[in-house]
Amino acid sequence: MKWTRVSSVLMLSLWLGVLAACGQNEDPAAATRSTEASPAAASDAAVPDASDATEPSTESTEPYEVVAEKLRAPWVIAFAGDVIYVSEREGHIVRIEGDQSTRQNVNLSKSVHGGGENGFLGFLLAPDFEQSQQAYAYHTYEENGEMLNRVVQLKHTGESWDETRVMLEGIPGAYNHDGGRMAYGPDKLLYMTTGDAQQPELSQDKDSLAGKILRMTLAGEVPADNPFPDSYVYSYGHRNPQGLAWTDTGVMLVTEHGPSGSPGGHDEINVIEPGGNYGWPTVYGDQTGSGMTPPVYHTGEPAIAPSGAAIDDQNRMLIATLVGSALYRYDAATKDMSVVFDGEGRLRDVKIKDGRVYVITNNTDGRGNPAKTDDRLLIVNELK
Repeated sequence: MKWTRVSSVLMLSLWLGVLAACGQNEDPAAATRSTEASPAAASDAAVPDASDATEPSTESTEPYEVVAEKLRAPWVIAFAGDVIYVSEREGHIVRIEGDQSTRQNVNLSKSVHGGGENGFLGFLLAPDFEQSQQAYAYHTYEENGEMLNRVVQLKHTGESWDETRVMLEGIPGAYNHDGGRMAYGPDKLLYMTTGDAQQPELSQDKDSLAGKILRMTLAGEVPADNPFPDSYVYSYGHRNPQGLAWTDTGVMLVTEHGPSGSPGGHDEINVIEPGGNYGWPTVYGDQTGSGMTPPVYHTGEPAIAPSGAAIDDQNRMLIATLVGSALYRYDAATKDMSVVFDGEGRLRDVKIKDGRVYVITNNTDGRGNPAKTDDRLLIVNELK
């Protein structure tokens, strides 16, 4: 698809009130669902089942199925066999099995600090989770009046999650731009994204952990082949990356929020190489700089605020978007970018399991327009 066609798609889906970028990127007016606002969340006990409010559909033409609802600003979808876990930004994990959902506590040595775009963000089950019951998490905390982020290992006890090891602390944090996505690479190492913590200059500082892609072993050590000696930094010059995925040939793709204000937009997809400098805040969009790698795709002036990402069986990238309030699909072979699912407000994460596409809405994070049953975990039955 030519850029003109991409622009028209973006114009149609975004121009009616979603032209702000992150900071403004996760804009209160982004979700446009004309539904009644939900009341404040209730207790930490059982999460109401989808079946409590919605009769199972017998129509094969339904655009999606509801797996769970009344989630609180969910951030990550994770699978363990037939069980689904969803992390919530306030500091809980919801366990979903069939039509039963239970909100579980996370016991940490340093409390989750929630506000703006920070809180309990990344969550990743260990590769051997069914045996070890271990997981990894990325969350914001406050120390000596400063907002920071940390990576910890958790142990699932059946009814709650307990911190067992600190992997990394002191990652610069802020009200906005905290990154937080975690994923395993094809090399079986742990990758995570960090934001610039609203201090853009830190992104170009290789001694800072802000505005970076970080890489570590599952024991929390610096891999011997990291590009910078004794450093977790894998790439730098990032603003607020929130999507992380690999093609079946090992190409690493990252989604990233572009600048706020004027000009805004310029949300990016980057191909990550070890030691690469991706330009922020020196360059963005089509701008170039010595030794800086431009994005393989950017949105131009419209903002979509890309978040979680997944790769489908044709090596196309599915991207959950916040301001865009849609699921987008990017085809690296053709450079096509198009909306494949929309109408349910802000979307935070997308995963593919057994050929089925799962998304979580993010309308209760303070910037959306939540319905009574938001937020929800959905299975998308058909993409456009």
